[in-house]
Amino acid sequence: MHWQEILTAVALLLVIEGMLPFIGPRAYKQLVVQIAKLGDNQLRTFGLTSMIAGLVLLFFVRS
Repeated sequence: MHWQEILTAVALLLVIEGMLPFIGPRAYKQLVVQIAKLGDNQLRTFGLTSMIAGLVLLFFVRS
């Protein structure tokens, strides 16, 4: 894997994540408050689900 691809992926992640607070800062704040109320196990489950979905998407895109 080339460093250029990794840095491109990180750059795209930052652009996409930056869009949420830029487009709707009030809704973004409410979302963060709701996330803060979740328990550790719920956050872990969400994180694991997100990672699996990303890996599956990456598998289909790269194959």
